[in-house]
Amino acid sequence: MSTERPKGDPEHEGDLSLDEKPRVERPRRYVVVLHNDDYTTMEFVVHVLMKFFHLGATESTQIMLHVHHKGYGIVGTYTRDVAETKAEQVTDYAKEHGHPLRCTAEPEGFGEQ
Repeated sequence: MSTERPKGDPEHEGDLSLDEKPRVERPRRYVVVLHNDDYTTMEFVVHVLMKFFHLGATESTQIMLHVHHKGYGIVGTYTRDVAETKAEQVTDYAKEHGHPLRCTAEPEGFGEQ
């Protein structure tokens, strides 16, 4: 009887095999942006912020004033589907109530320079 050990593949002897996990990237985020116009009332903008974004009166007023003075304001950051849905809901609601309020969903980083 031979006491020799069976020989394995000499090229891969002692190599470890590691299973690599697939790299999962976070989905790109989108911001919901309100745009200023000369016709939509400030009260309606505050109402929209409270209704669709569940913000308090103080925070809604601050965002509304930012939109009024700067021309636009970021309301929140969401996944693409949620941001686009919220922007569409706000736009439709504004039209139903006779306001030309413009709300868009933009890739994160909007307005940064």
